[in-house]
Amino acid sequence: MFKKIEAQVAVQMSNTASTVEWSTLPWQEIERAVFKLQKRIYQATVENNQPKARKVQKTLLNSWFAKLMAVRRVTQENKGKKTAGIDGVKSIEPKVRLELAKALKVTGKSRPVRRIYIPKPGKDEQRPLGIPTMNDRATQALVKMAIEPEWEAKFESNSYGFRPGRGCHDAVDQIFQSIKQKAKYALDADIAGCFD
Repeated sequence: MFKKIEAQVAVQMSNTASTVEWSTLPWQEIERAVFKLQKRIYQATVENNQPKARKVQKTLLNSWFAKLMAVRRVTQENKGKKTAGIDGVKSIEPKVRLELAKALKVTGKSRPVRRIYIPKPGKDEQRPLGIPTMNDRATQALVKMAIEPEWEAKFESNSYGFRPGRGCHDAVDQIFQSIKQKAKYALDADIAGCFD
């Protein structure tokens, strides 16, 4: 079904050139199809079938739907969507989004980032922040879609930092479940400054 829908959209795009509108794309079907591929990557990793996982990851990286979703995440859903990189592009029109999705390819090469300095909260120091170009952000989102399911299958079940569907409340609940029967020690160490 995934290939059938993707082929229909691709044929529609090639036949009508630029008349396909960004807003008329079947977004629910696109998200469902990409999720199914991600689920297959996850299941292959759980089964320790590395060749199958790599094959499905390549399929996802070359998928038209995954490219559309990556562009959508970067240009519409992301909080920093209006932040310009070194290319100076702040926002993209729907017609250009389709062109970006067509041109999206994982090559391993990226443009330099725009370096700005932002203040650290509560301190006088500033920290550097690199802002990639819109194309590089979309490529990163595409690669993330392919890699994330594999690593979700491998991560420790008790890990809560920067994982999809998990947050600090889950970590607090896990700590409560762990200490409600018997008191335990908790060590808090900040080793970030140790290696300066």
